[in-house]
Amino acid sequence: MSGEKLKIWFGFFIISTVWGSTWLAIKIGITAIPPFLAAGVRFVIASFVLYVIIRVRGLKIVMTPDAKKLYVAMGVLSFTIPFALVYWGEQYIPTGLSSILFAAYPFWVALFSHFFLRSEPIDGFKAAGIVMGFLGILLIFWGDFDVDNPRAALGMGAMVCSTILQAYTLIVVKKLGQPISPFVMNFCGMVMASVALVLLSALTEGWGEIRWTLPAAGSVVYLAIVGSVVTFVTYYWLLKRIQAVYLSLTSFINPIVAVILGAVVLDETLGGSVAAGAAMVLAGILLANGKFFLGKLS
Repeated sequence: MSGEKLKIWFGFFIISTVWGSTWLAIKIGITAIPPFLAAGVRFVIASFVLYVIIRVRGLKIVMTPDAKKLYVAMGVLSFTIPFALVYWGEQYIPTGLSSILFAAYPFWVALFSHFFLRSEPIDGFKAAGIVMGFLGILLIFWGDFDVDNPRAALGMGAMVCSTILQAYTLIVVKKLGQPISPFVMNFCGMVMASVALVLLSALTEGWGEIRWTLPAAGSVVYLAIVGSVVTFVTYYWLLKRIQAVYLSLTSFINPIVAVILGAVVLDETLGGSVAAGAAMVLAGILLANGKFFLGKLS
């Protein structure tokens, strides 16, 4: 296996595992910090780290018309609005349900790819694999659908809207982001998001009851550096090398990681349906993602 393919496999692994842990980290953070502020501070830290990397590596911030469109799309449609919705919505629904709703991501990516990327139409294998993977996610969480919070419907709606917006932005990045460094495009998008989210928090949230506990602060730092810098740079690096739909299938693995972390960290019991559901997810990814796993990357 070539060095390039090894990097792609490793990147796929990083995205699949790290983002599976972020749902829990977000929940920990918003128990002590208002959601919009928690998201804003996350991107403030991430932007600073990315800026340092850009300066050290001598990268140029491209300012062509297409680049500006890309930065705005990422800042507004990938980071600001979607993460405001995710952080706000997680106040009212369990992390497991959040990850299930976000697992619909490949459906939207496949749909947008079909209409906006001529080289990535939906075929029978992709459609069957996506359906099988999503059914596997439902099987894993089948017993966890009880939601008591009366605002849960709003939280679920926020998660779905976030998923659609991020799927659309992925297609925009696929079309416009090829010549731009992943460090630069993420820096520009996250700077916009950090300013917008902190301002939104200042206007709508009370800062008097903020509790910067060690777990809350630790979750924000973890989400900024590992959950944002490492993952998003890796994600958009991968996007230049594999099809958008194939990359989006990492969202099927995230809930499985979340379940395992819950069992290891929080001593949650793994239900008997987890193994069967995980097997269906893997089968779905293999089915939809056959070219990738056979080494025929496009």
